[in-house]
Amino acid sequence: MEQLQQSAKAFGLSLSTAQLGQFEDYWTHLSERNQVMNLTAIKVRDEAIEKHFLDSLTLAHAADFAGKRLIDVGTGAGFPGLPLKIAVPTLDVTLLDSLAKRVGFLEEVTERLALIGIRAVHGRAEEWVKTAGERESYDFATSRAVAELRILLELTLPYVKVGGTALLMKTARSEEEVQNAQSAITALGGSLAGYRDYTLPSEPEVVRRLIMVRKDAPTPEKYPRRFAKIQKQPLG
Repeated sequence: MEQLQQSAKAFGLSLSTAQLGQFEDYWTHLSERNQVMNLTAIKVRDEAIEKHFLDSLTLAHAADFAGKRLIDVGTGAGFPGLPLKIAVPTLDVTLLDSLAKRVGFLEEVTERLALIGIRAVHGRAEEWVKTAGERESYDFATSRAVAELRILLELTLPYVKVGGTALLMKTARSEEEVQNAQSAITALGGSLAGYRDYTLPSEPEVVRRLIMVRKDAPTPEKYPRRFAKIQKQPLG
């Protein structure tokens, strides 16, 4: 936790003793529930702190989340949305996942940590966006999913309001994906705002990449399409 606290300072985050305690409780519950659920392949505490918590907090290097609204699409065990909520309490967070068991876990964690201004939602991204008040209502949409970039864009950018940003976590080997996604970005009302490459302390040889797509115009109502269509015929 000391490493997490020190590293977070580089992103402009000051973690209090109480916040570090919340991260500790988060790990404890994640570790306990992971024995009966498939939440993470990482089972070593220090590795989880770095590759889940610290990795999530790197987004604060690229954006100011204070007082903003964020949706984490395909959040899984809560990354990156939940660590960002712990670190930036004024951030309003929606954790969206298609698996009910994972959503149940997230509800347990947020209650255990006594967090307010956060909700866990069971739904598919291409369907939940049709819910009243969801489409183009977020300052940020994040995803640490492994799907190809064109697919991630169609699932996230419709949630982002004009002037907001999609923050998509990939590896530095995603250059070809970025090139292939140019038409998709334009079709969805966005523009490539750039990217940030970074490494984690224990793996300086592994370069990770945060891709930033700004929302310049409303996404046409025909997007997102049905997921089978998105998979079969990605935009571009």
